[in-house]
Amino acid sequence: MGIKMKKSLIAIIVVSLSFIAPAQAANKPTSVAGCKTPTAKPHTPAKVTEPMTVAKNLPKTMTIDTNCGPIVISLLGSKAPLTITKLSALAQAKYFDATLCHRLTTQGLFVLQCGDPTAAGSGMPTGWKGYKEENLPANTANNYPAGTVAMANAGAGTNGSQFFLVYKDTQLPPNYTIWGRITTGLVLLNKIGDVGAYTINSTDNKPYYATDGYPIQSVEIKKVTVK
Repeated sequence: MGIKMKKSLIAIIVVSLSFIAPAQAANKPTSVAGCKTPTAKPHTPAKVTEPMTVAKNLPKTMTIDTNCGPIVISLLGSKAPLTITKLSALAQAKYFDATLCHRLTTQGLFVLQCGDPTAAGSGMPTGWKGYKEENLPANTANNYPAGTVAMANAGAGTNGSQFFLVYKDTQLPPNYTIWGRITTGLVLLNKIGDVGAYTINSTDNKPYYATDGYPIQSVEIKKVTVK
């Protein structure tokens, strides 16, 4: 299973676990201690001028402030300079602020996917055409180890704003640019993973536990800063 940007638009639903697989609900948590109620809403991606050349001075760290706490990333500017240039431009334009992480996977691959203002998995910066991959790993076991931060895409050369945070060792096709390492927040991501994910059943329009879906513990990106 690859980390691709989803094509369909599905409304984000505030989930009460009493509606999720009631027979299982008593044995599973519904939230992570310390997380605040998100206030972000899905919205149209902002228009940000796309930098076409690598910046001369690349930032060293990215801090993602979420409703559950900070996630700090050490940026791999020497290995993924174009990607860091693009993401830094988005962060500085507040593109990621007040957005919801829209995908959590909990079996086989272990990632939280973010960076899409539409919260549907199909959004990217307005007017951007997509850019090439960098710093791809070998096609080996656990080639995206815990703590890796990489780009999501819909195929070669379609990178935009969506990225994923790996919270447990994961093996994927070597198609996704690795651009950072998590230095703070990995424990938090594992707690979010433990709570799990859900999807909406098309038959009864109710949410059920899933291994690939929206995170039950909603994760809002409040602000992203680079320095």
